[in-house]
Amino acid sequence: MLCGVKGRRQTASQPERPLCDSAARPPAPALPAWKAFVVQFHRAGSAEAARFSGRVEHLSSGRRDDFSSSTELLAILDRMLVQLGRDSQ
Repeated sequence: MLCGVKGRRQTASQPERPLCDSAARPPAPALPAWKAFVVQFHRAGSAEAARFSGRVEHLSSGRRDDFSSSTELLAILDRMLVQLGRDSQ
């Protein structure tokens, strides 16, 4: 179903379309913006000596934390998502 824009001028060749009702709205996105993060990786020294470390930031809230391993990165993401879920209730 196509949805019209309220206040659009109706012409004989283009009749006004009905406004969307709530049943016609698209489903919620599978990847909602409140779960969006930026992960920035550091590289210490040469490429051979690179460590898995950096910073993660939650885009909506601005919360950020540093990590020094892949395990720590996943733990930070998990903790932030749990906290953000609690905060939204």
